Amino acid sequence: MTIPYPIRIKICGLSRPEDIACANDVRPDFVGFVFAPASRRCITPERAAALRAALAPGIDAVGVFVDQPPEFIASLLAARTIDWAQLHGHESPDYIARLRALAPSARLIQAFSVRTPDDIARAAASPADRVLLDHGAGGTGAAFDWTLAAGFPRPYLLAGGITPDNAADAIRAARPWGLDASSSLETDRLKDPAKIRAFVSAIRACPS
Repeated sequence: MTIPYPIRIKICGLSRPEDIACANDVRPDFVGFVFAPASRRCITPERAAALRAALAPGIDAVGVFVDQPPEFIASLLAARTIDWAQLHGHESPDYIARLRALAPSARLIQAFSVRTPDDIARAAASPADRVLLDHGAGGTGAAFDWTLAAGFPRPYLLAGGITPDNAADAIRAARPWGLDASSSLETDRLKDPAKIRAFVSAIRACPS
């Protein structure tokens, strides 16, 4: 298997200084800060700003939101707490247009729960800069049928049940632009540096 481009790597749900230290060591392309109140990984804007200040240059910060006011997201983008906004709720094209009006240079990722080919078609039509194909509402640690994403017509992130052990299989089956992991990189509900390093190493070991 040869991939004709480098696979981007996103480590989501960072919440502690030691998580940032590990990210600075392994250098993923993206780290994710969760702002959705219902998530156990939710952090405040103040904590996110402190974590972002310690993040090494060249690693983009992604804020994860679920049906939250676009003004809130725009404020975090304007403060440079995040570089990208990832929308994990039921955000409509009108919502995305409103967010772009508030933050014209915003880079957006829209997440889609994938169960059927119809879900793939909806994701392909998203007005966001990138889409993320996931299982369920995100953070479940479970995977969908990756063959549904084969031949997806635009660059996308693949999430859901991806581990160091199956990352190469995911790349081979789905040919994503990037891989995103969170719960599979935790031990006792906290990010595990050994699992993060193994995940990053597994992806970078894939021929390109």
